[in-house]
Amino acid sequence: MKTLIAIPCMDMVHTEFVQALVSLKKVGTVQYAFTASSLIYDARDELAAKAIERGFDRVLWLDSDVTFEPDLLERLSADMDEGRELVSGLYFSRRGPVRPTIFKECGMGKLPDGGLLPAAIHYMDYPQDAVFPIDACGFGAVMTSVDLLKRVKEKLGMPFSPAAGFGEDLSFCLRVKNVGSQCWCDSRVKVGHIGQRTITEEIYLSLKEEVDNAG
Repeated sequence: MKTLIAIPCMDMVHTEFVQALVSLKKVGTVQYAFTASSLIYDARDELAAKAIERGFDRVLWLDSDVTFEPDLLERLSADMDEGRELVSGLYFSRRGPVRPTIFKECGMGKLPDGGLLPAAIHYMDYPQDAVFPIDACGFGAVMTSVDLLKRVKEKLGMPFSPAAGFGEDLSFCLRVKNVGSQCWCDSRVKVGHIGQRTITEEIYLSLKEEVDNAG
């Protein structure tokens, strides 16, 4: 199994990210690709094209502002071995309000006047320590099959081109549904989001408890 670790570098590469990347346990044949671009969707589309052209089987998408355990590649690869085509680790927005970057619903909502509005509902009460279906996810730590990238590109054009008012990551997830596939999350795969402080599941749960108690 050949895996490309694809890293779009939009700004500086954090020390915590480099430490996690160096400690990552390898599975099968692994290569790295870094792409710098002022437009995140261009960077992702370029990396997707490299994965297709170079005959990789899977892509592990990692943003340069996350941190993770050494077994991340092993766990996501095992999830993919069970027939899935897109699996995300569990991580959270780094700016308030802190929310999981996985979504229970993602699509077009209706306005009172009948118009359409892009809408995505965060999966706040996600299953613990489980692999479960989701409608969409951010792309901080996600594994996709290259076959899925090919099908999306052949049917719908550039995989990560922003569509319908969504960012490049949710736009791709909408296309995944369009080609008949499913997005998943493995909440056992813990990913930190580096900001002024690194947002982890423990921080999210503590903040959520405070909000619940106040309400």
